[in-house]
Amino acid sequence: MADLVLAASDIIAGSNSAQEHGTAGETITAGKSVYKSATTKKWMLADSNSATAAARQAGGIALNGASDGQPITVHKSGDLTVGAVLTAGQAIYLSDTPGGLCPLADVGAGEYVCLIGLAKSTTVLAVDIQFPNVAL
Repeated sequence: MADLVLAASDIIAGSNSAQEHGTAGETITAGKSVYKSATTKKWMLADSNSATAAARQAGGIALNGASDGQPITVHKSGDLTVGAVLTAGQAIYLSDTPGGLCPLADVGAGEYVCLIGLAKSTTVLAVDIQFPNVAL
């Protein structure tokens, strides 16, 4: 399997969406997993095998695209429509591709486990980020 392929135009927050507004620290596309840098206070792409410990724990999913210094809105929890790319009931995790999302089968040895959420249907992801700080 591979990372989920999400179209930016399909990323829509549900009515129960918890969001945070901030500033992008690099180019980010809607649908990418992000974390907030403690140093710059900017949102960056999360990565399950990053050398930067903070990057291994996603803080949410970008709701819009932004370049460095531009405003970004991050979906932190709740329902998120991502398009017809999910399997209902499937757990979705942070990938080792910066900003990527993948099923558990694609989380490899040495990567840190960061559960992003569970698929409620083929189009909706119930985002509830869990990070036990454990590598496989």
